[in-house]
Amino acid sequence: MQKRVVIVGAGFGGLAAAKGLVGAPVDVTLIDRTNHHLFQPLLYQVATAALNPSDIAAATRSLFAPRDNVRVLMDEVQAIDTAAQKVKTSESGELPFDYLILATGADYSFFGNDRWAEHAAVVKTMEDALSIRERLLAAFEQAEKEPDPAERARLLTCVVVGGGPTGVEMAGAIAELGRTSLVADYRYIKLDEIRIILVEAGPRILAAFEPRQSEQALKALGDLGVEVQLAASVSNIDDRGVTIGDRFIPAANVIWSAGTKARPSAAWINAAAARNGSIIVEPDCSVPGQPTIFAIGDGASYQDTDGKALPGLAPVAKQQGRYVAKLIRARLAGAPLPGPFKYRNWGMMAVVGRSKAIADFGSIKLSGFVAWLTWSLVHLMLLIDFRSRSSVYLAWSYAWFTRDRIARLLTRKSVPNFQTLSAQEKRI
Repeated sequence: MQKRVVIVGAGFGGLAAAKGLVGAPVDVTLIDRTNHHLFQPLLYQVATAALNPSDIAAATRSLFAPRDNVRVLMDEVQAIDTAAQKVKTSESGELPFDYLILATGADYSFFGNDRWAEHAAVVKTMEDALSIRERLLAAFEQAEKEPDPAERARLLTCVVVGGGPTGVEMAGAIAELGRTSLVADYRYIKLDEIRIILVEAGPRILAAFEPRQSEQALKALGDLGVEVQLAASVSNIDDRGVTIGDRFIPAANVIWSAGTKARPSAAWINAAAARNGSIIVEPDCSVPGQPTIFAIGDGASYQDTDGKALPGLAPVAKQQGRYVAKLIRARLAGAPLPGPFKYRNWGMMAVVGRSKAIADFGSIKLSGFVAWLTWSLVHLMLLIDFRSRSSVYLAWSYAWFTRDRIARLLTRKSVPNFQTLSAQEKRI
């Protein structure tokens, strides 16, 4: 009987592990709560009407349709019995395993202020992105017919919390959507009424990059009309807006990108976890004391040779997924095992707006159009299939030449109902 491998999560890490085991003498079961693999780095472009959902997602099942040894299940894990080596799911019952790979990813963390989640949007799933898009477009539609200047100003104000790559890219994209693509289509909305604010608690945005590159990104955001507030902490978020320190900013849309936490997979296997909930793993990505269970990607806390935890990036997850697949293959074949996992850092990139980006490839630093072109080519190549690459290329080309967005449809059923300001809030 062939060994059984269960992979939980069809993100970058889980998909890489499954692909690495294609054709191996094992039965692979890949479980995910959705039926698609999502290219998360471009999710913000769905949220800002630059791309359609199908451009950055592919049906997971179709990716493994011709592979006899990979089974795909749309299901949700409820618990894991490590002693019996069984994964308990909501609908498929108990799935036995000889090897288990946890690639469960991460959620956003509100740093103990979970009530803010009711009023602040996050960008982790396709549903999140579509919800943001609907709210952004609906705010413009409502502002066009809103007679009260204070309420119209609130509708046209968007606050993005978090100055990392996700927050910077989101703020820049919203600025381009509102101040370039949308404002020309509305008769009663003026350019100076549109306000996009990026809030960062630290002294600079994109802290992982060099200070000079952070300054370049800051200038690019300013050119787009984004207000960047540094060393600013959010003290409250409600359905009217956001409070920074003791200053209330009325805003119809608040987007949170300030922190993450691992999904609760550590509790499933009673494993030690880092502060963000990620599973602490051995140098071979296995769970301490459980050599047949592995954790990879955002759900794993892996320290490199310098004692630093690896970042929660797609390349880390993909490389770990391929490594674990190689390790399992070696064990099955009785071959020499690969050494400890080593992350190969290919660099960092962040796009700020049309034809503007920064890139750090170690000794090579890029900015402006060259960095943007590099960013575009890299992301096109990383997309899951040729169809996605083609559709994204066409959408980007159209947007670059026309400054328009292709996915600006808003149905009546999806229009949000924005709460109006109180008299006191209008005076703030």
